[in-house]
Amino acid sequence: MTVLPDDGLSLAAEFPDATHAQWQRLVEGVLRKSGKEVSGDDAEEALSTTLEDGLSTRPLYTARDAVADTGFPGFAPFVRGGRPEGATPGGWDVRQRHAGGDPARTNEAVLADLENGVTSLWLTVGPGSVPVDGIGRALDGVYLDLVAVVLDAGDASGAAGRALLELYGERGVRADEARGNLGADPLGYAARSGREPGPTDWHDAVDLARTTAGRWPGVRALTVDALPFHEAGGSAAQELGLSLATGVAYLRLLTDAGLSVDEAVGQLDFRYAATADQFLTIAKLRAARRLWARVVEVSGGGAGAQRQHAVTSSVMMTRRDPYVNMLRTTLATLGAGVGGADAVTVLPFDDAIGLPDAFARRIARNTSAVLVEESHLARVVDPAGGSWYVERLTDELAHAGWEFFREVERAGGAAAALRSGFTGERLAATWAARGKRLATRREPITGVSEFPNLGERPVEREPAPAPVSGGLPRVRRDEAYEVLRARSDAYLARTGERPKVFLAALGPAAAHTARASFAANLFQAGGIEPVHDPVSVDAATVAAAFTASGATLACLCSSDPVYAEQGAAVAAALRAAGAARVLLAGRPGEVPDVDTYVFAGCDAVATLTSVLDSLGVS
Repeated sequence: MTVLPDDGLSLAAEFPDATHAQWQRLVEGVLRKSGKEVSGDDAEEALSTTLEDGLSTRPLYTARDAVADTGFPGFAPFVRGGRPEGATPGGWDVRQRHAGGDPARTNEAVLADLENGVTSLWLTVGPGSVPVDGIGRALDGVYLDLVAVVLDAGDASGAAGRALLELYGERGVRADEARGNLGADPLGYAARSGREPGPTDWHDAVDLARTTAGRWPGVRALTVDALPFHEAGGSAAQELGLSLATGVAYLRLLTDAGLSVDEAVGQLDFRYAATADQFLTIAKLRAARRLWARVVEVSGGGAGAQRQHAVTSSVMMTRRDPYVNMLRTTLATLGAGVGGADAVTVLPFDDAIGLPDAFARRIARNTSAVLVEESHLARVVDPAGGSWYVERLTDELAHAGWEFFREVERAGGAAAALRSGFTGERLAATWAARGKRLATRREPITGVSEFPNLGERPVEREPAPAPVSGGLPRVRRDEAYEVLRARSDAYLARTGERPKVFLAALGPAAAHTARASFAANLFQAGGIEPVHDPVSVDAATVAAAFTASGATLACLCSSDPVYAEQGAAVAAALRAAGAARVLLAGRPGEVPDVDTYVFAGCDAVATLTSVLDSLGVS
């Protein structure tokens, strides 16, 4: 029996602790009531959730799930954070991205951000964005000795990096005061563009690294950007493995050029995606530091922790109901902060639509402000430390990421894996598997595949510069549903109304409400307007109701017993009234005159595509 101190707060202290086996027996009883006969570990497995990379989350974690000692914050292997003090007291670096092409307008946005809580800048340079000779104009009025500047210039990184260093000199910024990253990333650009790095790309990266290592202690030359792999549909372990392989390639490049291992390590920043899966984000960032510490150790270095820049995922951002993106980015930012990211970029909620407006930028920067200043997230060093779940997930993800890193190295390294198609094939396979979960709505997208709003007013924005293309694809979770909604929009513009489906609800509300709600939600995800009027019909009234609805197809909605009693007669009446197709909400059965069954777990995208095809919606 556990003896607790007499603090006046003891609850049931006189009873012995429950065992894990006792808990499992209780789970067995609950599952048995739902028709599942399982026992022991199988009962626990039935409540587990499968993740990518062969991982899963279990319903209960206990002390038996504890992992090996993870050390202390600020000390190798840096699982618990890169600095002993964590993000205290000021929080993480709030870094906002600027991708507009007009240096003057970019400067307005930059100054507004800096005046309202942003602490560093991420500036996109190149075609469609700020030109190299416009960097100075974009940074007019910026105190470069106080604000870190991170460049993203693609194949122009050499010229852009040199231009920024010259700007520091022109404005009298001391070398020890400048902060930021010049953004050289030949392999990241190759992943984006499909263009293999040439001698000039490698030379520019080495030249910038030599320059900054020798004179600019607070400026790094290279970025290991894992976003191209995440945005191509990669899993967390693949993102980790490919970032490690890229980092190793850069270590080899710089040490071959004469830098020491520690000098080379000091020239690298790492960029990762943060998603609305807050626990996976926390685990990924913690695992990334552990894995990189291992790489540095075996390379003979003794440099500090991996410096991380977390960016809220563009894959999770939706074009429909975009305001929900504020919730997604809040969760992602929380995960990034708890995971120990040094800098966090919150993409504006309208990022998937075009260039953000002032309101969207304000909400993005205030997301970090609320979490740091009002939620006090930065007042605790490693808030997730000691959680059996997080520690176990971190450990398992680290092993999965390390294994994928080894696969990339066996394929010849990061550059060779890109060139051979190994990287693209593996990421595509992962995305294809995830696409099935999205299509069947096992992975829901709020506002898109779940609870869509056909009456929403579209958010319109100025188009953003076209991103670099030609390499790995850029995917979004909403893309299959966006195709369906776009077809519906075109039909609305052409005819003045949405394509419709009549919901033939049979029996009392208690019998049909659940499936009618399910069907309405499903059809709206494809841009199809459900007509549920009157509330309930039968074989005698359904024909008139269907005709009045203006629809050309119908869906029966009720319980299985009611289907057995009325389904055949109502379906026949709908056919007689001119219904081109009759669907039924429920598992496939034996109801005559039914063309298609829709049910939880069905391929919603395929079903909705077929329905739009049958309605002539192109």
